[in-house]
Amino acid sequence: MEPIGVIEGTAVPLDRSDVDTDQIIPAQYLKRIERSGFGPFLFDEWRKDPAFVLNDARYEGATILIAGANFGSGSSREHAPWALEDYGFDAVIAPSFADIFRNNCFKIGLLPVELRAESVRALMDAVLDDASTRIVIDLPSRLVRAPGLDEGFDIDEFTHRRLVEGLDDIGLSLRNERKISEFEATRPSWLPTA
Repeated sequence: MEPIGVIEGTAVPLDRSDVDTDQIIPAQYLKRIERSGFGPFLFDEWRKDPAFVLNDARYEGATILIAGANFGSGSSREHAPWALEDYGFDAVIAPSFADIFRNNCFKIGLLPVELRAESVRALMDAVLDDASTRIVIDLPSRLVRAPGLDEGFDIDEFTHRRLVEGLDDIGLSLRNERKISEFEATRPSWLPTA
């Protein structure tokens, strides 16, 4: 996982609440065994509508998704953050997230940012009005900046440190590689190794 510092870019305004993981990545695409290749199927059913926001060329190349409350609800499928990341999003801003979805995002380095509902609405309106609106998410400082907005967001210390340092679960374990090797060297040979 790459360290996260400042994410800056344009955004896609997904003006919907209660978006569940089956809408983010439908079940028929969950047969893949690798973590990549899900981006083309992001919001697959909705993208069949030519008026759907991801089909609007003005938002092409956006790296931030702005959504309504309770984003990522439904099943615990980790494929939903994978699809968002594979599509090109580095962060999702919403008033609230489903807990499992939020944690799955943290595990891969996709930053879920909770802001007050009125701030999310203001950002969404700004981006709907001008697709070139730049948004800055400063993770080290825990701030979101955009025209007319300078607001902090909460993130627990442990997760903040992990993301800023780019440590996924394996990276956290490898920080103790010397201790693990020392333990393994003293382990009786008659114990199983796998």
